[in-house]
Amino acid sequence: MRNAAFGALFALSLTTIVAAEEIGASSAKFWSAPQVGALPYDAHGRLVRRGRDLITATYSHIGPDMPDPAQRFAGNNLACGNCHLDAGVKKFGLPLFGLAEDFPAYSARAGAEITLQGRINSCMTRSMNGRPLPVSSEPMRAIVAYIQFLSQGVRKGEKLSGLGAGTMPELDRAADPARGRDIYQSRCIGCHNIDGVGVQNSLPGLGAGYAFPPLWGSDSFNDGAGMARLITAANFIHSNMPDGVDYLHPRLAVDEAWDVAALMISKPRPLRAGLEKDYPDLLKKPIDAAYGPYADGFSEEQHKYGPYGPIRAKLKEIEKEKGEVKNPNSGR
Repeated sequence: MRNAAFGALFALSLTTIVAAEEIGASSAKFWSAPQVGALPYDAHGRLVRRGRDLITATYSHIGPDMPDPAQRFAGNNLACGNCHLDAGVKKFGLPLFGLAEDFPAYSARAGAEITLQGRINSCMTRSMNGRPLPVSSEPMRAIVAYIQFLSQGVRKGEKLSGLGAGTMPELDRAADPARGRDIYQSRCIGCHNIDGVGVQNSLPGLGAGYAFPPLWGSDSFNDGAGMARLITAANFIHSNMPDGVDYLHPRLAVDEAWDVAALMISKPRPLRAGLEKDYPDLLKKPIDAAYGPYADGFSEEQHKYGPYGPIRAKLKEIEKEKGEVKNPNSGR
Protein backbone atom coordinates (compact mmCIF):
# COMPACT_ATOMS: atom_id res chain seq x y z
CA MET A 1 0.00 0.00 0.00
CA ARG A 2 2.84 2.38 0.91
CA ASN A 3 4.57 1.69 -2.41
CA ALA A 4 1.34 2.25 -4.30
CA ALA A 5 0.75 5.55 -2.53
CA PHE A 6 4.32 6.65 -3.17
CA GLY A 7 3.97 5.69 -6.81
CA ALA A 8 0.78 7.70 -7.15
CA LEU A 9 2.38 10.69 -5.47
CA PHE A 10 5.45 10.43 -7.70
CA ALA A 11 3.25 10.20 -10.80
CA LEU A 12 1.31 13.29 -9.73
CA SER A 13 4.53 15.19 -9.08
CA LEU A 14 5.93 14.13 -12.45
CA THR A 15 2.73 15.21 -14.21
CA THR A 16 2.94 18.61 -12.53
CA ILE A 17 6.60 19.04 -13.47
CA VAL A 18 6.01 18.00 -17.07
CA ALA A 19 3.04 20.34 -17.41
CA ALA A 20 5.07 23.21 -15.96
CA GLU A 21 7.93 22.50 -18.34
CA GLU A 22 5.56 22.44 -21.28
CA ILE A 23 4.46 25.96 -20.35
CA GLY A 24 8.01 27.10 -19.69
CA ALA A 25 7.61 27.61 -15.96
CA SER A 26 9.83 24.90 -14.48
CA SER A 27 12.77 27.20 -13.71
CA ALA A 28 10.65 29.97 -12.20
CA LYS A 29 10.30 30.64 -8.48
CA PHE A 30 7.37 28.94 -6.78
CA TRP A 31 5.20 31.56 -5.13
CA SER A 32 1.63 31.99 -3.94
CA ALA A 33 -0.36 35.21 -3.81
CA PRO A 34 -0.87 36.97 -0.45
CA GLN A 35 -4.38 37.03 0.96
CA VAL A 36 -6.28 40.30 0.99
CA GLY A 37 -8.43 39.05 3.87
CA ALA A 38 -5.37 39.04 6.13
CA LEU A 39 -4.96 42.81 5.84
CA PRO A 40 -6.09 45.07 8.68
CA TYR A 41 -8.96 47.46 8.02
CA ASP A 42 -6.71 50.51 8.01
CA ALA A 43 -6.40 53.04 5.17
CA HIS A 44 -4.03 50.83 3.19
CA GLY A 45 -6.10 47.70 3.72
CA ARG A 46 -9.24 49.47 2.56
CA LEU A 47 -7.47 50.80 -0.54
CA VAL A 48 -6.20 47.34 -1.49
CA ARG A 49 -9.67 45.86 -1.00
CA ARG A 50 -11.10 48.65 -3.14
CA GLY A 51 -8.59 47.75 -5.84
CA ARG A 52 -9.64 44.11 -5.74
CA ASP A 53 -13.30 45.14 -6.02
CA LEU A 54 -12.47 47.29 -9.05
CA ILE A 55 -10.83 44.25 -10.67
CA THR A 56 -13.66 41.84 -9.94
CA ALA A 57 -16.65 44.16 -10.49
CA THR A 58 -15.31 46.97 -12.66
CA TYR A 59 -18.75 47.58 -14.17
CA SER A 60 -20.26 48.39 -10.74
CA HIS A 61 -17.68 51.07 -9.90
CA ILE A 62 -16.48 52.73 -13.10
CA GLY A 63 -18.73 51.18 -15.74
CA PRO A 64 -20.92 52.82 -18.39
CA ASP A 65 -24.06 52.68 -16.22
CA MET A 66 -22.68 54.72 -13.29
CA PRO A 67 -25.13 57.45 -12.20
CA ASP A 68 -22.31 60.01 -12.22
CA PRO A 69 -21.05 60.43 -15.81
CA ALA A 70 -17.66 61.49 -14.45
CA GLN A 71 -17.20 57.95 -13.08
CA ARG A 72 -17.92 56.22 -16.40
CA PHE A 73 -14.42 55.17 -17.38
CA ALA A 74 -15.08 51.66 -18.68
CA GLY A 75 -16.92 51.65 -21.98
CA ASN A 76 -18.35 48.15 -21.58
CA ASN A 77 -19.84 46.06 -18.78
CA LEU A 78 -16.94 43.64 -18.54
CA ALA A 79 -14.76 43.29 -15.45
CA CYS A 80 -10.98 43.32 -15.45
CA GLY A 81 -11.38 39.94 -13.78
CA ASN A 82 -12.93 38.47 -16.93
CA CYS A 83 -9.38 38.25 -18.31
CA HIS A 84 -7.36 38.45 -15.07
CA LEU A 85 -9.02 35.43 -13.52
CA ASP A 86 -9.70 34.86 -9.82
CA ALA A 87 -9.11 38.53 -9.06
CA GLY A 88 -5.80 38.35 -10.88
CA VAL A 89 -4.23 35.44 -8.98
CA LYS A 90 -4.95 32.40 -11.18
CA LYS A 91 -1.80 30.98 -12.72
CA PHE A 92 -1.84 31.25 -16.52
CA GLY A 93 -5.10 33.18 -16.20
CA LEU A 94 -3.28 36.45 -17.05
CA PRO A 95 -2.44 37.05 -13.37
CA LEU A 96 -1.54 40.41 -11.89
CA PHE A 97 0.83 39.13 -9.22
CA GLY A 98 4.53 39.95 -9.25
CA LEU A 99 4.20 42.72 -11.84
CA ALA A 100 4.58 45.97 -9.90
CA GLU A 101 8.38 46.00 -9.87
CA ASP A 102 8.52 45.47 -13.65
CA PHE A 103 7.47 49.10 -14.19
CA PRO A 104 8.46 51.50 -15.61
CA ALA A 105 9.02 49.18 -18.56
CA TYR A 106 9.59 49.56 -22.28
CA SER A 107 6.42 49.16 -24.34
CA ALA A 108 6.96 48.11 -27.93
CA ARG A 109 3.42 49.26 -28.72
CA ALA A 110 4.15 52.77 -27.48
CA GLY A 111 7.80 52.74 -28.51
CA ALA A 112 8.69 54.20 -25.10
CA GLU A 113 8.81 53.44 -21.40
CA ILE A 114 5.46 53.31 -19.65
CA THR A 115 4.48 53.30 -15.99
CA LEU A 116 2.24 50.79 -14.25
CA GLN A 117 -0.53 53.40 -14.47
CA GLY A 118 0.08 53.66 -18.20
CA ARG A 119 -0.25 49.89 -18.56
CA ILE A 120 -3.51 49.92 -16.61
CA ASN A 121 -4.84 52.66 -18.87
CA SER A 122 -3.90 50.62 -21.91
CA CYS A 123 -6.34 48.01 -20.61
CA MET A 124 -8.91 50.68 -19.86
CA THR A 125 -8.88 51.99 -23.42
CA ARG A 126 -8.62 48.60 -25.16
CA SER A 127 -9.98 45.68 -23.13
CA MET A 128 -12.52 47.89 -21.34
CA ASN A 129 -13.14 49.98 -24.48
CA GLY A 130 -13.20 53.11 -22.35
CA ARG A 131 -11.13 56.12 -21.40
CA PRO A 132 -8.01 56.54 -19.24
CA LEU A 133 -8.23 56.83 -15.49
CA PRO A 134 -6.53 59.98 -14.17
CA VAL A 135 -3.29 58.94 -12.50
CA SER A 136 -4.22 60.62 -9.22
CA SER A 137 -7.80 59.31 -9.15
CA GLU A 138 -8.98 57.02 -6.37
CA PRO A 139 -9.75 54.08 -8.70
CA MET A 140 -6.26 54.24 -10.21
CA ARG A 141 -4.60 54.46 -6.81
CA ALA A 142 -6.66 51.50 -5.60
CA ILE A 143 -5.83 49.27 -8.58
CA VAL A 144 -2.13 50.12 -8.26
CA ALA A 145 -2.24 49.37 -4.51
CA TYR A 146 -3.83 45.98 -5.21
CA ILE A 147 -1.22 45.03 -7.81
CA GLN A 148 1.55 46.20 -5.49
CA PHE A 149 0.03 44.09 -2.70
CA LEU A 150 0.03 41.05 -4.97
CA SER A 151 3.66 41.79 -5.84
CA GLN A 152 5.06 42.18 -2.34
CA GLY A 153 8.26 40.27 -1.76
CA VAL A 154 8.97 39.95 -5.49
CA ARG A 155 12.19 41.61 -6.59
CA LYS A 156 12.54 43.56 -9.83
CA GLY A 157 13.37 41.16 -12.65
CA GLU A 158 12.31 38.09 -10.67
CA LYS A 159 10.18 35.75 -12.76
CA LEU A 160 7.31 33.98 -11.08
CA SER A 161 5.72 30.82 -12.39
CA GLY A 162 2.26 31.11 -13.90
CA LEU A 163 2.50 34.51 -15.55
CA GLY A 164 0.72 35.15 -18.83
CA ALA A 165 -1.61 32.62 -20.44
CA GLY A 166 0.79 29.75 -21.13
CA THR A 167 2.48 28.59 -24.30
CA MET A 168 1.17 25.68 -26.32
CA PRO A 169 2.37 24.36 -29.70
CA GLU A 170 1.31 26.37 -32.73
CA LEU A 171 -0.51 24.90 -35.70
CA ASP A 172 1.17 24.37 -39.06
CA ARG A 173 -2.06 25.53 -40.69
CA ALA A 174 -4.27 28.54 -40.30
CA ALA A 175 -6.62 28.45 -37.33
CA ASP A 176 -10.13 27.85 -38.65
CA PRO A 177 -13.19 29.82 -37.45
CA ALA A 178 -15.50 27.30 -39.14
CA ARG A 179 -14.08 24.46 -37.08
CA GLY A 180 -14.20 26.76 -34.09
CA ARG A 181 -17.94 27.25 -34.58
CA ASP A 182 -18.60 23.54 -34.02
CA ILE A 183 -16.43 23.56 -30.88
CA TYR A 184 -18.22 26.65 -29.60
CA GLN A 185 -21.60 25.00 -30.09
CA SER A 186 -20.59 21.91 -28.15
CA ARG A 187 -18.28 23.32 -25.44
CA CYS A 188 -18.81 27.07 -24.97
CA ILE A 189 -22.41 28.02 -25.70
CA GLY A 190 -23.64 26.90 -22.28
CA CYS A 191 -21.76 29.78 -20.62
CA HIS A 192 -21.22 32.40 -23.30
CA ASN A 193 -24.66 32.01 -24.85
CA ILE A 194 -25.92 32.08 -28.42
CA ASP A 195 -23.95 34.48 -30.61
CA GLY A 196 -21.37 35.01 -27.86
CA VAL A 197 -23.49 37.57 -25.99
CA GLY A 198 -22.68 36.18 -22.54
CA VAL A 199 -25.00 35.85 -19.54
CA GLN A 200 -25.78 38.97 -17.56
CA ASN A 201 -25.91 39.05 -13.77
CA SER A 202 -29.16 41.00 -13.86
CA LEU A 203 -31.32 43.12 -16.12
CA PRO A 204 -29.52 45.50 -18.51
CA GLY A 205 -28.76 48.98 -17.27
CA LEU A 206 -28.24 48.12 -13.62
CA GLY A 207 -24.46 48.05 -13.73
CA ALA A 208 -24.29 44.42 -12.61
CA GLY A 209 -22.09 43.04 -15.37
CA TYR A 210 -21.95 39.45 -16.52
CA ALA A 211 -21.86 36.04 -14.90
CA PHE A 212 -20.19 34.96 -18.16
CA PRO A 213 -18.84 37.72 -20.39
CA PRO A 214 -19.66 38.36 -24.04
CA LEU A 215 -16.89 37.23 -26.38
CA TRP A 216 -17.77 39.61 -29.19
CA GLY A 217 -20.27 42.30 -30.02
CA SER A 218 -20.75 45.85 -28.82
CA ASP A 219 -20.21 45.13 -25.10
CA SER A 220 -16.96 43.22 -25.54
CA PHE A 221 -13.30 44.28 -25.75
CA ASN A 222 -12.24 46.26 -28.79
CA ASP A 223 -9.99 45.17 -31.66
CA GLY A 224 -6.92 46.74 -30.07
CA ALA A 225 -7.05 44.53 -26.96
CA GLY A 226 -4.57 41.76 -26.33
CA MET A 227 -7.40 39.20 -26.26
CA ALA A 228 -8.24 40.16 -29.83
CA ARG A 229 -4.99 38.48 -30.91
CA LEU A 230 -5.05 34.78 -31.74
CA ILE A 231 -2.00 33.59 -29.79
CA THR A 232 -3.08 35.26 -26.57
CA ALA A 233 -6.69 34.13 -26.94
CA ALA A 234 -5.87 30.52 -27.87
CA ASN A 235 -3.44 30.00 -24.99
CA PHE A 236 -5.84 31.65 -22.52
CA ILE A 237 -8.67 29.41 -23.70
CA HIS A 238 -6.52 26.27 -23.53
CA SER A 239 -5.31 27.05 -19.99
CA ASN A 240 -8.65 28.17 -18.54
CA MET A 241 -11.69 27.12 -20.55
CA PRO A 242 -14.33 25.79 -20.20
CA ASP A 243 -14.91 27.54 -16.88
CA GLY A 244 -13.16 25.74 -14.02
CA VAL A 245 -10.29 24.33 -16.05
CA ASP A 246 -6.69 24.99 -15.06
CA TYR A 247 -3.46 24.66 -17.03
CA LEU A 248 -2.67 21.24 -15.55
CA HIS A 249 -6.00 19.76 -16.64
CA PRO A 250 -7.00 21.24 -20.02
CA ARG A 251 -10.20 19.93 -21.58
CA LEU A 252 -9.74 21.29 -25.07
CA ALA A 253 -7.20 19.78 -27.42
CA VAL A 254 -4.55 22.15 -28.71
CA ASP A 255 -6.12 22.42 -32.18
CA GLU A 256 -9.56 22.96 -30.64
CA ALA A 257 -8.28 25.90 -28.61
CA TRP A 258 -6.71 27.50 -31.69
CA ASP A 259 -9.87 27.06 -33.76
CA VAL A 260 -12.36 28.33 -31.17
CA ALA A 261 -10.07 31.33 -30.57
CA ALA A 262 -10.14 31.94 -34.32
CA LEU A 263 -13.93 32.00 -34.20
CA MET A 264 -13.86 34.54 -31.36
CA ILE A 265 -11.49 36.95 -33.08
CA SER A 266 -13.32 36.59 -36.40
CA LYS A 267 -16.47 38.16 -34.94
CA PRO A 268 -17.36 41.88 -34.94
CA ARG A 269 -16.41 43.98 -31.94
CA PRO A 270 -15.81 47.67 -31.16
CA LEU A 271 -13.17 49.33 -33.33
CA ARG A 272 -10.35 51.35 -31.80
CA ALA A 273 -9.21 54.35 -33.81
CA GLY A 274 -5.52 54.86 -34.53
CA LEU A 275 -4.32 51.26 -34.36
CA GLU A 276 -2.16 51.84 -37.43
CA LYS A 277 0.06 54.05 -35.23
CA ASP A 278 0.88 51.22 -32.81
CA TYR A 279 4.44 49.85 -32.75
CA PRO A 280 6.85 52.49 -34.09
CA ASP A 281 9.26 49.63 -34.92
CA LEU A 282 7.21 47.15 -36.94
CA LEU A 283 9.69 44.36 -36.21
CA LYS A 284 8.50 44.51 -32.59
CA LYS A 285 4.85 44.17 -33.52
CA PRO A 286 3.22 40.93 -32.27
CA ILE A 287 3.05 38.44 -35.09
CA ASP A 288 -0.68 37.92 -34.49
CA ALA A 289 -1.69 41.60 -34.48
CA ALA A 290 -4.66 41.56 -36.85
CA TYR A 291 -4.11 45.06 -38.20
CA GLY A 292 -1.39 46.60 -40.37
CA PRO A 293 0.97 47.93 -41.31
CA TYR A 294 3.46 45.05 -41.25
CA ALA A 295 7.16 44.77 -41.96
CA ASP A 296 7.03 41.40 -43.70
CA GLY A 297 4.62 41.63 -46.64
CA PHE A 298 2.28 38.93 -45.39
CA SER A 299 -1.47 39.52 -45.44
CA GLU A 300 -3.63 40.67 -42.55
CA GLU A 301 -5.47 37.36 -42.89
CA GLN A 302 -2.32 35.33 -42.22
CA HIS A 303 -1.29 37.55 -39.33
CA LYS A 304 -4.75 37.06 -37.87
CA TYR A 305 -5.06 33.28 -38.22
CA GLY A 306 -1.58 31.96 -39.07
CA PRO A 307 0.28 29.85 -39.88
CA TYR A 308 3.07 31.85 -38.29
CA GLY A 309 6.17 29.86 -39.22
CA PRO A 310 6.69 31.55 -42.62
CA ILE A 311 6.13 35.01 -41.12
CA ARG A 312 8.66 34.39 -38.34
CA ALA A 313 11.25 33.21 -40.84
CA LYS A 314 10.76 36.32 -42.97
CA LEU A 315 10.95 38.63 -39.95
CA LYS A 316 14.26 37.09 -38.91
CA GLU A 317 15.65 37.82 -42.36
CA ILE A 318 14.47 41.43 -42.26
CA GLU A 319 15.79 41.97 -38.74
CA LYS A 320 19.19 40.61 -39.71
CA GLU A 321 19.29 42.86 -42.76
CA LYS A 322 17.75 46.10 -41.44
CA GLY A 323 17.65 45.95 -37.64
CA GLU A 324 14.35 47.85 -37.54
CA VAL A 325 11.48 48.85 -39.78
CA LYS A 326 9.90 52.18 -38.93
CA ASN A 327 6.13 52.46 -38.90
CA PRO A 328 5.27 55.28 -41.35
CA ASN A 329 2.17 56.14 -39.31
CA SER A 330 3.73 56.46 -35.86
CA GLY A 331 5.27 59.91 -36.28
CA ARG A 332 8.52 58.75 -34.66
